[in-house]
Amino acid sequence: MSIRKCCGLLKINRSSFYYQKGTESELNLQIMNEIDVLYTKHPFYGSRRITAELIKKGFAVNIKRVKRLMKKMGIRAIFPEPKTSLAAKEHKIYPYLLNDFEIVSPNQVWSTDITYIRLKKGFVYLVAIIDWFSRFVLSWELSNSLDVSFCIDALNHALLLGTPIIFNSDQGSQFTANSFTQILLDHNIKISMDSKGRALDNIFIERLWRSLKYEDIYLNHYESVSEAFSGINNYFHFYNYERGHQSLKYYTPAQIHYRKGGAIAV
Repeated sequence: MSIRKCCGLLKINRSSFYYQKGTESELNLQIMNEIDVLYTKHPFYGSRRITAELIKKGFAVNIKRVKRLMKKMGIRAIFPEPKTSLAAKEHKIYPYLLNDFEIVSPNQVWSTDITYIRLKKGFVYLVAIIDWFSRFVLSWELSNSLDVSFCIDALNHALLLGTPIIFNSDQGSQFTANSFTQILLDHNIKISMDSKGRALDNIFIERLWRSLKYEDIYLNHYESVSEAFSGINNYFHFYNYERGHQSLKYYTPAQIHYRKGGAIAV
């Protein structure tokens, strides 16, 4: 069986199959993991604040090093510093459409984001697509790079389950890439993008990352991509089908997303 077919059956991005340990030193991996914890707890922390916190914890770092590692991790503060997180110049930026948009049922608004997933001796990136009303995780992919391909794979898998009215993302180069936005346009989906420095425009997926990391990633210390894939797969099944959400009146996302006879008011 081909690698393509094996990865397809397992729903693993091929770049994950070929994963090799990152080139960062053990110390830099420790720093990156600590940055991840700090950022997950305080997403409004910028590189200066994170540098100060790392120094308090005994790491000999400067702001230049922290900025480089944060860029490699694909993270930025809610309130970015001047001239940071610039989108690719050749990519079109779409306006944010959700300020006055009333969300009352599933498949009105989907959103996506990428987060850093630490391993015992390396790291990978995770992209997920979530329904805003039900909080249901529609699809996800792991990759060892920030190339757009794993985001496209996640989008194509999600579209097998339905089609939203609006698709929201940040202005990252993966989501502004023509190869990504054209899929949305081909399905007549309106494209919405967070304003710069407004990570809370995509608050539901930010909460998903926080839940995933505190309830799974930080507890299990996965050693390999295959372990992380299996653990995240189990967690998202739990999250979708077993974990009652306070904001959903303790229904599960699946109960809200697939409820027959109309959506539950939440």
